[in-house]
Order: sequence, then structure tokens, then C-alpha cells
Amino acid sequence: MPLAPRRWVLCFLAGFPSPGLAQRYWDQAYAPLAYYSTVDGLWLAGYARVYSPVIGWEARPEPYLAWAQLGAGASTEGSYTVELEAQAPAWWQGWRAALTLAAERRNRLGYYGLGNATLYRADSAGSARPYFYRVSRTVFAVRATVQRRIAGPLRALAGAGVSRTDYRGLPGETAFERDLARGTLDPDQIPFTDGVVRAGLVVDTRDHESDPHAGVLLEALYAAGRGYERVTGAARLYAHPVERWILAARVAGERLSGDPPLAAQSVLESSGDPVAAVGGYRSLRGYPEGRFTGSGKLLAGVEARYALLLVSPYELKLFGFYDAGRVFGPGERFRLTVDDLHAGAGAGAAARLGRNTVFVLGAGFTGEGWELLFEGGWSY
Repeated sequence: MPLAPRRWVLCFLAGFPSPGLAQRYWDQAYAPLAYYSTVDGLWLAGYARVYSPVIGWEARPEPYLAWAQLGAGASTEGSYTVELEAQAPAWWQGWRAALTLAAERRNRLGYYGLGNATLYRADSAGSARPYFYRVSRTVFAVRATVQRRIAGPLRALAGAGVSRTDYRGLPGETAFERDLARGTLDPDQIPFTDGVVRAGLVVDTRDHESDPHAGVLLEALYAAGRGYERVTGAARLYAHPVERWILAARVAGERLSGDPPLAAQSVLESSGDPVAAVGGYRSLRGYPEGRFTGSGKLLAGVEARYALLLVSPYELKLFGFYDAGRVFGPGERFRLTVDDLHAGAGAGAAARLGRNTVFVLGAGFTGEGWELLFEGGWSY
């Protein structure tokens, strides 16, 4: 068929919410990508995807019935990523499954020390020490998750994963090598091979997972890794009070106990992929990824989105946001507090192209500077 990918058609009953014959088919999509990151420079990337689409734009909230995707990319600063992902969020009635195999090197990842009060001095990363606040991190990981609907929007989650994370100091004096020499970081945990099991409950009433206009996503998660445990709670709320306005909010908290390695402290658990925290697009915009690292985390954010163009499935939005967060470092007790929060604010524009593709372009500002925001998808 000219200008159309090849399709495989499957007709059967299983996995659909109502009786009757339903049609499923598989499409293919391929795309090269080029984009710029303030940390990693120019990225050249691409993906190949095979997917079974949802029939009808507003039929259900999942982006696809199922899909498998191979993506890869490399940056001018020596970073790379290769990921094979397969997900089936709506293929079987009442079940969701996801499997990810990933290899990644972040060759200019931020490292500023452990704790909420770590300092950033621009003159510390001058020409004599250009990588003072940088470290190279390499991760190889396998992660599997299964979710089962219990009743209504309530789902039970179970998962497991294996990862190996290594850190390498960059040329010159760096904060990472300094903390390693001082014993702030345990050299026996670098590299670190981790095996994790996860369980939890998820409540999801969002009207659309890729670009929600209304609903909530609530997560209560427990994970046990090698020598540590993790408890995470998070809530995302979306409201559509008037035709062109969408309001979004997010709160999250996490506590790690035992002896968590740097690799575990650097992320926030979620029912999907783990989130880099605290700092970066998915947690505290305006700060670089890895800006604050600790065994406890608090996050909050609000965002207002205004639709300049609202012709489903195409939308063009302007947005403004305010994020706040903090970590709890060595010796600190995790607690709910508004003290010593770090904050960022910013604005930008987002385009929804088709049912599931969202591009975001904007900027986040803090007392330490600003960060370019260019991502495929909302922060939350």
C-alpha cells in the first residue's frame, strides 16, 4: 500500500471490554531524531516501533493496545542509549505488562554531592576543572512489571529487575572523586549490581495517559533491593475546569532505608519507569538532572496549560509551572516538611500531534541558572 505501513489483521474476542467481534491490527513506525541537550550537546537518535493501535481516538486512555520499540541514540559528548521496550497496557482485559532492556551511558551526568545543602559554585567548574560537577554513569538494566485490575480503577502491581551501574570520574578534579576519596561514597558499591523486587497499588482514572485532561494517578509502592528497601507514594491530579484550561499537580515522597547505593538514591520509583530525582525534567525543572541526591525525597509541582488550538487529536498549548523539592541526605530523618525546599519555575509550549505524540519546548529557571526543556511528553 503506498504511503502506509504494512498491517497484520487479527480478529478475536479476548481482551476486549465488551462482547462481540473486535478487530486488531499491527502497524509499523520509524523515525530519525535530532535534538539538543544543554548537558549532552547534540543527540542523533531514532526508533522503530511495531504497535497495535486503539480503534477510535477516545476509545480508552491507553496509548496503544500493545507495542514493541527499539530505540537508540548517541550524543556529541559521549553519551548513548539503547533500549528495547515491549508493553501491553490493554491487550488482555484487566492486565498490563511491560518489559524493558536498556543500556545507557550518561557521560556528563551531574554529581554535586549527597544531601540537600550541596553547593553549586559556577567558578568551581572553570577552565581548570571543567567537569567538577560531572560524572560518567553507565547502566545495564532489565525491568519487568505486571499489573492486574482489582476493581474499577484500582490495580495491583508486581515487578522485578536486575541492573548494573558503574560510575567513572572525568578528567581533572571532580566532586565525585572527592567524595569517593573521603568515604562519603562507598567504593564497594561502585560498580553496583542490584536485584530489585517491587509491589504496590495503583489508582488510575486519567482520561488519557499520554496527554491527560482530567483524572488522578495514585501510586503506593514498595521495593526491596540489595541491602536496602524503598517506600514511595505519589499522586498526580488533572482538572479541566473550562474548555481551554487544564490544571495539573503532582506530589511525591520516598524513603530509602538500609544501605542504599548512589544508583538507588538517584532515582524515584514509579509504576512506570524510574524517575531521575531530584533535579531534571521529570522531577525539579530548572535544575540539572542529579542536582540533589539523597535517600529521602519530597516533590511537589503545579502546572497550568492553555490550549491555543483544540482540534482533537491535535492540540497546541502554552504552559507555566512551579516545582519544589528536596532530599534527605546521610543522617537525616525523612519527614513531611516545607523547610529548605528548592524551587524552579518556567514556561513553554507543547504540541500534541495525533493521539499519543506530545512535544514540549520551554525553559526552567532557578536561583542557580536555567535549563532548556525539550522533551517528548509531559513532565507528569
